[in-house]
Amino acid sequence: MSEIQIVNPQQKSAYDSPWPVGQRFLRALWEFCWTLFCVWTPKPLNEWRLFWLRVFDAKIDGTPFVHQRARIAIPWNLTLHDRACLGDRANAYSLGEIEIGARATVAQEVYLSAGTHDFDRPEMPLVAGTIKIGENAFVGARAFVLPGVTIGARSVIGACSVVTEDVPEDVAAAGNPCRVIKSRPPSA
Repeated sequence: MSEIQIVNPQQKSAYDSPWPVGQRFLRALWEFCWTLFCVWTPKPLNEWRLFWLRVFDAKIDGTPFVHQRARIAIPWNLTLHDRACLGDRANAYSLGEIEIGARATVAQEVYLSAGTHDFDRPEMPLVAGTIKIGENAFVGARAFVLPGVTIGARSVIGACSVVTEDVPEDVAAAGNPCRVIKSRPPSA
């Protein structure tokens, strides 16, 4: 598991925003642009959606696919590699970095949550961690991935699983909490 860090160590209260005004403005602008220019587009206009992600500094390698109904909180914290797929109504809650490897699939309604709160502190500060999905991995429908988790290359995560810790390469894992069920043969 990667390290999880407090977003704004100066946050004094649970009611204070951890984000500076400039960040909040950019996030509002992003939401406006995605809704106005991308949500309505048909699947073949993937390049148009990638264009808007690039405008907002998402790191795009090759030609990944982003479904028009996918939600991305902070595009400048998102890295998509060639032929990666962010599926229908998938939610990349990218308060921390999220990286989706080459040819990896994040299926419909998956929630990648790179942020949470430190509930042991009275001000409950926002904390963020990096989520990494390895190349050729598959994250099944409605799975929930917590901050700081790495899913290994070629691994499969079962539908509706809650991934609370790292998953090694070449395994099938499922459940709440997600556990390794069996090994998968490495691809040739």
